[in-house]
Amino acid sequence: MLEVLQWFVDLGASVMLPMIIFIFAVLLGTNPGKALYSGLIVGVGFVGLNLILNLLTTSLGPAAHSMVEHFGLNLQTIDVGWPAAAAISYGTALGSLAIPIGIGINLLLLTFGLTKTVNVDIWNYWHIAFTGSLIYALTNDFALGLFTIAVHAIVVLFMGDMLAKDMQQYFGLKQITFPHAASAPSYFLAKPLNAVFDKIPGFNMLKADPASIQKRFGMFGHTIVLGALLGLLIGLVAGYNIQDILQLSIQTAAVLFLMPKMVALLMEGLTPISEAASKKLKNKYPDRELYIGMDSALAVGHPAVLSASLVMIPLTLFLAVILPGNRVLPFGDLATIPFLICLMVPVFKGNIVRTVIAASIYISVGLYIATWLSPIFTEMALASDFDIGSNSSVSSLVDGAVWTTAIFAGLGKLLSWYGIGAIGLGALAGLVYVNKMKKDGK
Repeated sequence: MLEVLQWFVDLGASVMLPMIIFIFAVLLGTNPGKALYSGLIVGVGFVGLNLILNLLTTSLGPAAHSMVEHFGLNLQTIDVGWPAAAAISYGTALGSLAIPIGIGINLLLLTFGLTKTVNVDIWNYWHIAFTGSLIYALTNDFALGLFTIAVHAIVVLFMGDMLAKDMQQYFGLKQITFPHAASAPSYFLAKPLNAVFDKIPGFNMLKADPASIQKRFGMFGHTIVLGALLGLLIGLVAGYNIQDILQLSIQTAAVLFLMPKMVALLMEGLTPISEAASKKLKNKYPDRELYIGMDSALAVGHPAVLSASLVMIPLTLFLAVILPGNRVLPFGDLATIPFLICLMVPVFKGNIVRTVIAASIYISVGLYIATWLSPIFTEMALASDFDIGSNSSVSSLVDGAVWTTAIFAGLGKLLSWYGIGAIGLGALAGLVYVNKMKKDGK
């Protein structure tokens, strides 16, 4: 059974998701031919999206490496990136069980009307598998690791329900939400920070969304020009020669311009499914909504997300150097920063300045979390046969620097079953409030 699950996981999101979308669409009563077409469009969209993300990674990865060398940065723990976290997660029997546990929890909560999110983003269940593997490494209790996976699945669905309206309103994604364990936590920091920003005289009047920037600066505020300028800046900071700076500039402009096109293609495939789901659910449950839980890659393509993320790449390195007590050198996940901060953007209505400030706070705290967890992260990486090269200590920004990971690790280590149980009860109480007691607009 575990081998079958691992085989399915190894297909990757671009193959898994079309299969899931097809099955889901047919179950909702969609014509099989239309369901197949929608699934294939989603698969093609993900392939295109991954090509653009790979361009982002392959262009910014060497730039990040050059920044490290150019400034002579030397911190004890290297950020090896999310592949290490994913390898740790799905490299064990416990991790493979995250998929059936996650699906079972989702179906159970949907049955009792305790969530509106149908999380079809199965490949990204590795995030809850990571947390379970982390608790297992800390406590050596396999059952507690499984329980942690179940609790984290509940937490992720709660987050998906909570942020859905803001995502749909800003990104224009009808009935889509993001129960993405690496992206969703930043949304819950952005909310209180936005309330603070709104109370700062002068600053609360600053408009810095892409449309306002383009209106103020004309051609120089256009997405493709802004991407080229940011690429020039990163190349200069990296100490590139003029040829490499110009190449990075065009590649960055291409990413900012092409990413939204791929997202639009994905939405072409998802729209018929969301409409069918809405129709079927309204017929059976007139008072219930249904959200389709998707990879936050759909949000990463927004110009405000990419613009803020490109600013954050050199800024994250700067923060790592100046923060006292930090031991983590951001590297592997620098190109993945868009995934960490993308769900902040709707809260700030695309305001790039607010996003950069909030992201700086978020990542600063995350660096301390990654530093704290680095010994156990290194141990887990070695146990899963992940090649850490010549590094004696490794960590990751994705999941390794997320506040939810710190809460699970802290309470799991200190209070064992009681600590993880308390997190689960809190998430369940939140779901009951949001889906059974709270009225929209009140």
